[in-house]
Amino acid sequence: MTTTGIRLHAPAPGWSIDADVVVVGSGVAGLTAALRCEAAGLTTVVVTKARLDDGSTRWAQGGIAAALGEGDTPQQHLDDTLVAGAGLCDEEAVRILVTEGPDAVRRLIATGAQFDESTDGGLELTREGGHHRRRIAHAGGDATGAEISRALVEAVRARGLRTIENALVLDLLTDAEGRTAGVTLHVMGEGQHDGVGAVHAPAVVLATGGMGQVFSATTNPAVSTGDGVALALRAGAEVSDLEFVQFHPTVLFLGPDAEGQQPLVSEAVRGEGAHLVDADGVRFMLGQHELAELAPRDVVAKGIVRRMLDNDAEHMYLDARHFGAEMWEHRFPTILAACRAHGIDPVTQPVPVAPAAHYASGGVRTDSRGRTTVPGLYACGEVACTGVHGANRLASNSLLEGLVYAERIAADIAATGLHTRVPQPLPTAERPAHPLLPPEARLAIQRIMTRGAGVLRSEASLAEAADRLHRLHADARDALDENGKTAEPGVDTWEATNLLCVARVLVAAARQREETRGCHWREDRPERDDTAWRRHIVVRLNPDRSLAVRTTDTTDFPPTLPQAQEQ
Repeated sequence: MTTTGIRLHAPAPGWSIDADVVVVGSGVAGLTAALRCEAAGLTTVVVTKARLDDGSTRWAQGGIAAALGEGDTPQQHLDDTLVAGAGLCDEEAVRILVTEGPDAVRRLIATGAQFDESTDGGLELTREGGHHRRRIAHAGGDATGAEISRALVEAVRARGLRTIENALVLDLLTDAEGRTAGVTLHVMGEGQHDGVGAVHAPAVVLATGGMGQVFSATTNPAVSTGDGVALALRAGAEVSDLEFVQFHPTVLFLGPDAEGQQPLVSEAVRGEGAHLVDADGVRFMLGQHELAELAPRDVVAKGIVRRMLDNDAEHMYLDARHFGAEMWEHRFPTILAACRAHGIDPVTQPVPVAPAAHYASGGVRTDSRGRTTVPGLYACGEVACTGVHGANRLASNSLLEGLVYAERIAADIAATGLHTRVPQPLPTAERPAHPLLPPEARLAIQRIMTRGAGVLRSEASLAEAADRLHRLHADARDALDENGKTAEPGVDTWEATNLLCVARVLVAAARQREETRGCHWREDRPERDDTAWRRHIVVRLNPDRSLAVRTTDTTDFPPTLPQAQEQ
């Protein structure tokens, strides 16, 4: 294990607490891991960037996929997932997901999550893109994530788990042998802790969510700035497949200059029979795929963009007027309210939609127990790359992945006795090796990425993006190296620096993959090339802050840790 020695510029920790496990993130993955660790008798601390219920999970509208319906089987769920993943799924990782998934959902229900039921008292299951069966459980019509978040937050509070809210994680602490020893973090505002501190623990679980804020328009909340991936890279961990960013096909179009989080129009709307149409009312997805509007998301996003280009249009439309007012109000109340808040009534009008950044299928590389390439560091949920999603996530598999792999992580920590090791963190470096970007760099990064590495990519657009990102990186580096100056430490400068880190990796991987596959669409390389590219791209950060990019020899991931280093 080789550490980079790179840390964010930040004050030395002014306080510390000890734990067996620190979980960073409070979505479905983080809170499930924390609850299972606590149930195993481990002293567990949850660190979250905002409030406990402010992560990406609460925004999930569609639902959670599992083979729970009559006639459905894990094998059928596996088959649909492999097709969506376009040849890059780790089949064993998917098999774990679909076989352990149904019981994991039942345990979630036992924890207190209340899903919508049909008239016979069973789960009311719906269908989404890429699924050949109705296997999506939902809550509150289109408020599944909010209900799951509510149930897990209530369980965490009922069990008295220690939580640190409004805390931005900074860097991983390691010992002299490169093993995990905790994290440093900055607590914003008043509370039990304030300013920069540390949680010392031999096991750290990253469940920090996604990095959608690296693009101008996204469905992700403002907190999704890639903090977990950036932390892992600085700690020497490997990330994989970061080029596969899923752009949700149907995001409410608020204008060409709209930036930040945009309202999502769930896949479930199409699952219930809504049609994608152009300005003339033509259903353009017919004939493009056997499932038409319910094709996998990459297919639908590409279909929308192609029609936009052909028609010189800024958006397409989702037409569900035939639902009627009662169905809209009962099944999709959240989406209905969001549309009406922006002056659009789906009951009487087609909804303008366009793709926006939604989900990172790649992330910190893990094995089937959630272990990364750094001993003691685990990752689950959107921050992780388990191999489940391949080149394109199947709709509603994300919540299930968070559940299943969080449970596996907790079981591994408890079974291996990792928590019994007393961490001895090395002191933080007196002079930081990583410069900070000014706050205004965030907007510059987002525009660079949207222009050069969005839905449509090419060598020319990616090369321009790489050059402009390098200039941002070099300017900050040179200022620090030449006169020791860097932007003032703070949440906005730390976030901008994290965004630049993940943006550089994403662009490097996208340039390396010279083909079109899943949600990676290269205009200059429009064909899928299984001979050369049915494999993974792995990136790590070098001590000099350059990127080491390599391609695996096969579709199989190499082990995350040598056997001698396994806990």
